[in-house]
Amino acid sequence: MAYATLTTALEGGVFTLTLNRPERLNAFTQAMHAELAAALGEAVARGSRALLLTGAGRGFCAGQDLNERRELADPATPAPDLADGLRRRLNPLILAMRALPFPTIAAVNGAAAGAGAAFALSCDLVLAARSASFLMAFARIGLGPDAGSSFFLAHLVGRARAAAMLLLAEPVPAAQAEAWGLIHRMVEDAQLLDEAGALARRLAAGPTASFRASRQLLDRAPATDLATQLEHEAAAQGSLGLGADYREGIAAFLHKRKPAFTGH
Repeated sequence: MAYATLTTALEGGVFTLTLNRPERLNAFTQAMHAELAAALGEAVARGSRALLLTGAGRGFCAGQDLNERRELADPATPAPDLADGLRRRLNPLILAMRALPFPTIAAVNGAAAGAGAAFALSCDLVLAARSASFLMAFARIGLGPDAGSSFFLAHLVGRARAAAMLLLAEPVPAAQAEAWGLIHRMVEDAQLLDEAGALARRLAAGPTASFRASRQLLDRAPATDLATQLEHEAAAQGSLGLGADYREGIAAFLHKRKPAFTGH
């Protein structure tokens, strides 16, 4: 499928999705929101087993393209209903990312700001180039966080650091993001796509249903008591125990060979 603001490719089970508005640092537009939703649907429909997300050019994503809000510089322009836009476009997009039935990896090149940073953090694993940075820029334009920013930051780095990122609106370099646990790993710029691609291929060859269960359990855990979480784990194990990948894993262990998982 052809897109105006994205490029996509499927190879070896890895669906690579590249934000492709480099002249605007891949900033989000309404058209891009719609195309991202369509691309995620395509990734599922084509049987992908991992998603690799990155940005074209020198930046990952600068957040919302404020050129679409240029008219608001005129005080006579009526205020927009930002809540409606979030509920109809951006919120469903973030939920769709989290609901994908396979692992997601973000390769952050350059700046990831605002909703762009949140979009990266919605992935299961985030690799960032040494030159990358994460900026929660909402306060700079008089807004609060969106795209799940407050949720992801609070869960990843705790309230104190999350508050600093949101209130001070200062960029967090990749090395600091790694030290804080905001991302999985920092890599050298020249190695970013190679490292992220290798990780995506590794996950694409793995037990997809097992990965899906782990991701769902992690999402449930913060709001669940121990007894309930134990039951969620038991239910997941019961389902996974009926799958072909579990039998393959046992057989590979007993025969001392590498498992050939099919994702079932």
